[in-house]
Amino acid sequence: MKYLHEFRDPTLVAQLLHQIRQQTTRPWTLMEVCGGQTHSILRHGIDTLLPSEIRLIHGPGCPVCVTPVQLIDQALHLAAMPNVTLCTFGDMLRVPGSDADLFTLRANGADVRMVYSPLDALNLARRNPQREVVFFGVGFETTAPATALAVQLAARERRSNFSLLASHVLVPPALEALLQAPGCQVQAFLAAGHVCSVMGTTEYDAIAARNGVPIVVTGFEPVDLLEGIRRAVGQLEAGQARVENAYPRAVTNDGNPHAKAVLAEVFEVTDRPWRGIGLIPASGWQLRPKYHAFDAARKYPLGDISSREHPLCRSGEVLQGKLRPSDCPAFGRLCNPRSPLGATMVSSEGACAAYYHAGRFGQVHPNGESR
Repeated sequence: MKYLHEFRDPTLVAQLLHQIRQQTTRPWTLMEVCGGQTHSILRHGIDTLLPSEIRLIHGPGCPVCVTPVQLIDQALHLAAMPNVTLCTFGDMLRVPGSDADLFTLRANGADVRMVYSPLDALNLARRNPQREVVFFGVGFETTAPATALAVQLAARERRSNFSLLASHVLVPPALEALLQAPGCQVQAFLAAGHVCSVMGTTEYDAIAARNGVPIVVTGFEPVDLLEGIRRAVGQLEAGQARVENAYPRAVTNDGNPHAKAVLAEVFEVTDRPWRGIGLIPASGWQLRPKYHAFDAARKYPLGDISSREHPLCRSGEVLQGKLRPSDCPAFGRLCNPRSPLGATMVSSEGACAAYYHAGRFGQVHPNGESR
């Protein structure tokens, strides 16, 4: 299959690994931003093939994982309303709120639907004008354009029974927040290719220059990731810090102008809390005033919902690259995919789920480091 098999080519992988070994002279810590990259790294064992000097840590690039508990609790509150159909992506059904999850409410009779697109939720609203349909929109810049389009279409149709509970967040402010945090160990980033396919690469230039940190945009296959690592290590060894695009088949400097236009039309930037991390300024989107009629948080009486994390869950440290999932005392014991304590064990992009499914229960890398 084009763009798949050639990016898993063993010969290319071996060549890239050789080049990385040849250029590495010092220890370096790299963070892959996207949870999809984390799963690919662990599934293919890329981290175990790298020189012992190179350490990969995992970032907050899982939108399901960083959705704050309060928003989960608001979604639970909405789903419990008698005339509401709540729609969201599949991963969100199992993410724990303070006391329950959407899957449990669905089992108890709530009308909770898994959808593949916000347009599916809009179609439900069209077919069921007597019901209130709420789309719980979660995601980074990758999924936000489709949500914006759904709101835009609902407004054109004056679809009064459709609304949005928004939890869309932005990657660049999160990278800046990580770099400014005390004790940050990140020396280079592997940026998420699908995010940059929408937004482009230019907004990362200032972050790289201001913090002296290379940022290399990569894809998700082994050759993609190893090429990104090779370029990042090359910059670090040369004392450079700039943005490089190692995923040109999908990413351009300017991104997708049509997607960016609909985002700018429907959303405005706002401060957002990130689960386990806290408030990050200018790191999210909210509906512009002209679309407030479609804002579920304004439309429904959600009240002052008191939310809390599970006391044993350390996903916030995992999301910041401060803790490997297998080093959490609850990992694989009290916390597993069947009974997760936090979102990082639920999501298909969560680091804890990646470690669990890869069988990384405190294994040791040949260099002696626990993986």
